[in-house]
Amino acid sequence: MDSTPRQNLGISAYRWLKQDIIRGVYPPGEKLLMSRLKERYDLGVGPLREALSQLVAERLVVAISQRGYRVAPMSREELADLYDARAQLEGLMLELAIERGDDAWEADVLAKAHTLAKVMEVHSPEEMLDVWDTRHQAFHTAVVAGCNSPHLMQARQGLFDQVERYRHLWLQETVLSDEALARKREEHAALVDAILTRDAERSRSMMREHLMTPVPIILDAMQRRGLA
Repeated sequence: MDSTPRQNLGISAYRWLKQDIIRGVYPPGEKLLMSRLKERYDLGVGPLREALSQLVAERLVVAISQRGYRVAPMSREELADLYDARAQLEGLMLELAIERGDDAWEADVLAKAHTLAKVMEVHSPEEMLDVWDTRHQAFHTAVVAGCNSPHLMQARQGLFDQVERYRHLWLQETVLSDEALARKREEHAALVDAILTRDAERSRSMMREHLMTPVPIILDAMQRRGLA
């Protein structure tokens, strides 16, 4: 029997459920009832259990002994730890990229920065959020890709998966604000200038400041929503 359709269902369940958790469709602490999940995603128990198991491994879902699953809680402590860990790792990878990166790496950083800075024609706030965030992630990934370490890139992705719920709160506060986006464009331009001059110490300092900027904004959003 071909297992491919079943695997595809599991992957689809994982992607849909993860996106809904990140976007707050299921708030922190909510019990994930299998009956509700089956109805929302039109899937059977098997693919949904596979998806839930993967999300447990990513710490977005908590398994309750003999009692199903809940969305993992959010906290100010986890927020601070995740962002600090991410800034530390990103800074290390940036230093390595500046040391190891070649002309092709520089060209890719410039190309991704240009795409991110361009004015985009979008038709809804949700589309704006998706398009800007996709380009923003691509820019930051291009910056650190010059470290030429698949294992570091994998560790970075794991941290990114865990931080996404918090980032989404920041995106909702930022991406729809022209003033906030203008500040981000300036930060990105200054960061690219420092990277291209191969100033590792200055680049790392700027990167940390840039990555930690969302923390107070996220904390404020969490407090307003009763999450902290």
